[in-house]
Amino acid sequence: MVETMHALVPVSAVVLSGLFAGLFFAFSIAVMPGLARVGDRAMIEAMQGMNAAILNPWFAVVFVGAPVTVLASLVLHASSGEAGAAVFSAASLVLLVAVYVITFGVNVPRNNALEQAGPAERVGDPAEVRAAFEGVWVRWNHVRTLASAAALVCAVMAH
Repeated sequence: MVETMHALVPVSAVVLSGLFAGLFFAFSIAVMPGLARVGDRAMIEAMQGMNAAILNPWFAVVFVGAPVTVLASLVLHASSGEAGAAVFSAASLVLLVAVYVITFGVNVPRNNALEQAGPAERVGDPAEVRAAFEGVWVRWNHVRTLASAAALVCAVMAH
């Protein structure tokens, strides 16, 4: 049983960290550049739709599961005296926590403001709403992408 845990937990940490990083990467390289090519109302409507759709069990498994499995991996490595692996797991966890801080400190408040603007077809000044949202959200998503990719590398190195 212990051997199985030592095999499955770090692999789960790598897989979930990869999915975690991949989500932000997809937004950085495809979703947001694609939305940059559409009109203000279309961008607002699309982001409002994505913000609602992403709140689902699969997202929760990845968003919560990545740091939980990395923490479990850290505990396993530390308790087994695998100092090098524990250090990489700890670094991965710190990076994932940084992504959480950015997400809840920057991106989620902008998502909420976008939602509070109301339905896209009723927004009085869609250019203003978009301007308040897009630039900061995209910049910080790039930071989340880099931090989560680094967390993935650390999770791989720990394995």
